[in-house]
Amino acid sequence: MTDSMASKEAQRTLVESQRPRITTVLFDLDGTVADTAPDMAFALNEILRESGLDALPLEELRPHTSHGSLGLIRRAFGFGTEDARFADLRQRFLEIYSANLSVHTRLFPEVEDLLLALERRGLRWGIVTNKPAWLTDPLMKILGLTVRAACIVSGDTAAKSKPHPDPLHHACELLACEPRECVYVGDAERDIIAGQRAGMTTLIAGFGYIHSDERPHEWGADAIVESPRGVLEWLIEHA
Repeated sequence: MTDSMASKEAQRTLVESQRPRITTVLFDLDGTVADTAPDMAFALNEILRESGLDALPLEELRPHTSHGSLGLIRRAFGFGTEDARFADLRQRFLEIYSANLSVHTRLFPEVEDLLLALERRGLRWGIVTNKPAWLTDPLMKILGLTVRAACIVSGDTAAKSKPHPDPLHHACELLACEPRECVYVGDAERDIIAGQRAGMTTLIAGFGYIHSDERPHEWGADAIVESPRGVLEWLIEHA
């Protein structure tokens, strides 16, 4: 081995030795762990029908699902919280959605295998979502994840929601761990912003609800994974 090669190898070894050990993987819920788009799209299309408007196809609504009722209503009606009609539409949307919370919602393919692999490796995993607890908690129970998750932090658990780092810091408090020990995986830019502000490693769920107009490569995440299996592969290579 040449002196140059030996120097590079020594530098690589030093960097790896200084890298914090990953103990915890935290996930966004909608668009990362669970494919909730079909049931959320159904709720939106019901209020469109009630308003005398045509329903929109699921594939058109899917990229807006990560932005919750605001994103979906804005896509369908062309306005958001600035319009006086928004509050009533949102309330009706939530009524319909809560009554149809898990009709078609499923874990994304490979997610169950990923969670099992994390558990077998002794890594904790949890959920940090902007979904309110009154929807998150029953959905997690239906999906069979409540007792397995090391923590569940909803959009109204902490004082502020993502992109503020409060929810991720709250997760660390619950788990008695440091942010640098955590990887946060999400499919929206606010997930990456929150993770970075919290001091965590961040991965973009490229298989999630990312609109074609968005530029995830510019979000500054540590990596983009194109499948849940990619999370495990990244951990094996880097953690």
